[in-house]
Amino acid sequence: MRRPLLASAMFVFVFADCGAQTVYPVDRAEILAGSRFDVKVELPGLVSPDDIRLTVNGADHASLFGKAAQFIEKEDGKDQSALVLRDVSLAKPGSHTVRIETAAAARDVTWTVYDTPARKAKNVVLLIGDGLSPAHRTAARLLSKGIAEGRAFGKLAMDDLPQMALVSTAGTDSIITDSANAASAYATGHKTAVNAMGVYADRSADPFDDPRVETIVSLAKRRNGMAVGIVSNTEIQDATPAAMIAHTRRRAAYDQIVEQYFAAQPDVLMGGGLANFLPQGAPGARRRDQTDYIAKFKDAGYAFASNAAELKAVPQDTRRLLGLFTPGNMDGVLDRKFLKAGGVKRFPDQPDLTEMTAKALDILSQNTNGFFLMVESGMIDKYTHLLDMERAVYDTILFDNVVRLVRDWAKARGEDTLILVLADHNHPVAIVGTIDDDMTNTPNVPMRERVRIYDKAGFPNYPSPDAEGYPSRVDVSRRLAMFSASLPDHYETFRPRLDDPNQPTTPGRDPGTFEANERYRNVPGAVLRFGNLPRLASASVHSGEDVILTASGPGSEAVRGQMENTDVFRVMAEALGLGAGAQAASGAR
Repeated sequence: MRRPLLASAMFVFVFADCGAQTVYPVDRAEILAGSRFDVKVELPGLVSPDDIRLTVNGADHASLFGKAAQFIEKEDGKDQSALVLRDVSLAKPGSHTVRIETAAAARDVTWTVYDTPARKAKNVVLLIGDGLSPAHRTAARLLSKGIAEGRAFGKLAMDDLPQMALVSTAGTDSIITDSANAASAYATGHKTAVNAMGVYADRSADPFDDPRVETIVSLAKRRNGMAVGIVSNTEIQDATPAAMIAHTRRRAAYDQIVEQYFAAQPDVLMGGGLANFLPQGAPGARRRDQTDYIAKFKDAGYAFASNAAELKAVPQDTRRLLGLFTPGNMDGVLDRKFLKAGGVKRFPDQPDLTEMTAKALDILSQNTNGFFLMVESGMIDKYTHLLDMERAVYDTILFDNVVRLVRDWAKARGEDTLILVLADHNHPVAIVGTIDDDMTNTPNVPMRERVRIYDKAGFPNYPSPDAEGYPSRVDVSRRLAMFSASLPDHYETFRPRLDDPNQPTTPGRDPGTFEANERYRNVPGAVLRFGNLPRLASASVHSGEDVILTASGPGSEAVRGQMENTDVFRVMAEALGLGAGAQAASGAR
């Protein structure tokens, strides 16, 4: 049963046995002045509405927010009560003490509301290398630039940006994040739990009724009238791109995420994931309803591109674009440009992420109010999970090409664009030396003994890179020895995994478990490595170290030292002047 809390009652967050995760936004949340959010209090048992008081800074919540919270007597039909207040905001900067009281207990939660200075940047480009670790960056530099006598023959574009910081990635529920809550922290300025985006993950059964927080995309459009774009080479419904717009605690809800994309209508939306835009019954469709979202986007005025040729042919004056180039994830560089493996035989004309980014910049920059663009190189993470380091490194070089393109585009415009380059989370990957695979000189040495360390490592002998930074082959005689510290049981071959598909594990005999893939057992030199992960892990996993953030442009001076992942949102909000005070001073909406 739902009913409004009496206006005379005080807004209070209450528990007989209070836990920090039962008040949303959580304790110590930092909230942008004027941004919209939901408030929820979860009570551990049944409570009478007459026994609850909820206040903010000692004042009645209804007088502050302009409406009373809804009281839910039995949430999900269980003996647990709750309070919910939807779509509210706080305009006054400073510390706000939210107190909830019942007859049994009381609890205080503190929120910090911050405003922003006047707008500094016309545009913001957020570039995310999913799962990008320092080892990926180093390997990309070694392969794309080369090295001799201890010095690389150049820097990556992402290395050469003037501002740098370390960014922590923990969520509300764990020290280890996934891409959903990691990207959500960047997009909203609020931490949340694994699998959740744009919401605080609550206890209710419905994955779409969790307390919402406003995203950078919504704020940029609502406050500044900006264009927005989301580009990825993964499924466009995947966690990182979806977190820019979506509100759900279930990242796998692809059909509903497509619906939320259509409701939000970003100006540019490009990636893989065609299957969940097609109506049920259409060839290759994965939707569970009959809605044709490609048709709906077209009817809403979007141009549509399904391959690189169509993308190139999109007219220059196009203002809205939907590009969907594969049913699932797009193929990485090594498969597209060199091996012609993966999905390339079925979809040979996939655009490069640089081409997608360039088209997005062309379209979005037509908006005189500026734009927000997020570009993700998402296959770095997918390949690293599979211990496929060669493919992951080539897609890191791809990501750096995107960074260079955006950097050069911004320089040509006169530096009105804030550029942020970072990972959403780390992988526990390291370069420990090289692998000497020269069988002519040492034909009988086991592969494990061919891992060269310290002075014996020397330097790898990849061919000179092409104009885009890619060596023509990876199966050379002295390769990088790049390993993950998080391992399922698997056969280590010490050689590039160029077969298709690369699956180091297979389902185990016990339900929900995985074991080493026997197809690699007889590969010459293969060694069975017993993992350090529980058997429920099918692949390598994320790690909790800080990630590297580099930045340039107006507002980038805030990038320094060690930061929380939610601070990335604040850097963008301050650069765009999205706070209530900055908006009032400028006379904006």
